[in-house]
Amino acid sequence: MSLALEEAELSAMRGEVPVGAIIVNSKNNTVMARSGNRVEELKDPTAHAEILVIRETARLLGTRIQNCDLYVTLEPCAMCASAASLARVRRLYYGAYDVKSGGVDHGARVFTHSNCHHKPEIYGGIKEEASKQLLKKFFSNRR
Repeated sequence: MSLALEEAELSAMRGEVPVGAIIVNSKNNTVMARSGNRVEELKDPTAHAEILVIRETARLLGTRIQNCDLYVTLEPCAMCASAASLARVRRLYYGAYDVKSGGVDHGARVFTHSNCHHKPEIYGGIKEEASKQLLKKFFSNRR
């Protein structure tokens, strides 16, 4: 999660919402991809950190990345949770809970739907305070 937090900090420095993500291959503990949000930079509303690391890992390993774990600093939105399901991510670890826009434990709760074909193991609240502080600082500086 520390690497994901580093990516979130880099995102904030680029003027992006500070969310960072990494994917680790669970078979050999290798970081496959790391990124922060790039929505503004790429002018792409789907350029969330999770989507970017899933795309890169799939490019390296193929469309199914079932032996990989996703670490992200904020509870994934519905789009990112769906992408993790489609990619067959083995485990999802995330930092801060997102009561407003989350898609895992809040909001859409993507993995609870009967049409969700794959549910990763989910662990929320990992380094939650550090993740929350990055977000609070970013948004307080913008107001």
